This record gives sequence, structure tokens and C-alpha cells, in this order.
Amino acid sequence: MTNRIRYRNLLFPMGAILALAGYFGPWVDHKVAGLVVTGLDLGEFVKFLVPVRNGEIGLWREGFYLPLFAISLALSLFAFRREMGYRWPMRILLLGIAGVAALNMLPPAWDPPRLRTPEFRLQTVAIGLNLIVISVSPFAALLPRRLSTALISILVILSLWFPIWTFLRILPTISDLYNRPLVPGWGLYLMAIGLLLLLLGIWINPRESTNPRTLVRRKNP
Repeated sequence: MTNRIRYRNLLFPMGAILALAGYFGPWVDHKVAGLVVTGLDLGEFVKFLVPVRNGEIGLWREGFYLPLFAISLALSLFAFRREMGYRWPMRILLLGIAGVAALNMLPPAWDPPRLRTPEFRLQTVAIGLNLIVISVSPFAALLPRRLSTALISILVILSLWFPIWTFLRILPTISDLYNRPLVPGWGLYLMAIGLLLLLLGIWINPRESTNPRTLVRRKNP
């Protein structure tokens, strides 16, 4: 296995883990634990900001869950791809992480009737799509690589742009609420770094096949 393949195989899961760690980390940091706001919290937190409730700041609340959707879908689409060269323990780990990412889109104190309400319908659809792709991951790996790469690239770009841009828009409002100037917490930066590493991991396309039979045929024409 070449160095390029080793680096790619390391970048992809490392990027996903770092992105999730940053997403679950503080975006609004505070010495009082109860005032820390994580990336995961923002999807619900913004509903209680007065300018948002009054319509003074228009935003797409569900957009804060884009990183979870993108990470789950990326892991599901690439866990079984032959060129990634992962073995079963790693594949199971990646699908487990994909499931955790998907299920974290559930609203707090949820129940089936609540998931069908207009407020949470899009989240429910996103969770369902993620879980379906996880369940058919070996078959999803048969999709053309360019298609999977293009889809995840678009989702990662949206996951970098929309949540961060929206968060920076509402940060002054949160600063007024906290009565102190605030800067983005380390979670935002770690999530961005992780998503970029994940994207790099799927864009590095090895020239050599990782299939041992193919390598044997090349050595013995």
C-alpha cells in the first residue's frame, strides 16, 4: 500500500471524527457551562433569539444540521468502496459514526408525532435518508466515484458555508444577550478543519489499485 493510500485512508475517518468533535464542541464558549452553546445546540437555540422570533433576522434553522447530514452520508457512501481499502472493523466503525451523526439530528424530547410536524419534517426526512444509505452502504459503494465525490463535495461546501455564515450573523445578537463581546469558539474552527480533511480524503484518488489480485496481475502480466 502506497503512502498516498495510507494518508487518504487516515484523512477520511480522521476528518469525520474531528468535524464531529468540533460540531459538538463550543461555538459560543463561556466559563459557565450552562451558557456554552455547541454547534448541535444552535438548531434549537436560534428559535429563542428575539430578532429571529420577530422575523428581523431570517435564517434557515435546519441548515445548522447540514454538517451531520454530510458526514453521515460521506461515511456511508465511502465505507465500502474498494479503492478505500477498509477492512470490516473499520467499515463497521465508520457506519457506527454515520449512525451517531444521523440520529443527533433528532429534536430534544422527540416522539413520533412530533417528528411529523412541519417544524421537524425536514430533519426527519434527512435522518431517514441517512439511515437508508447506511443500511445499503455496500450497494451505495457501487455508485460511480465521481458522482459520490461530487455529491459529498457539494454537501461539505454547504456545511462549511451556511452554518458558519449564519452563526456569524447571529453572534452579535448572542453577544447582546450575554452582555459581553463574543468570538467564535474552538468548536467552529475544528469542525471546519475536519470537514476539509474529510473532503481531501475523498479527493485524493490513488493511481494504484488496492485490490491484491489486480496488483498480482500487474506484477505478472
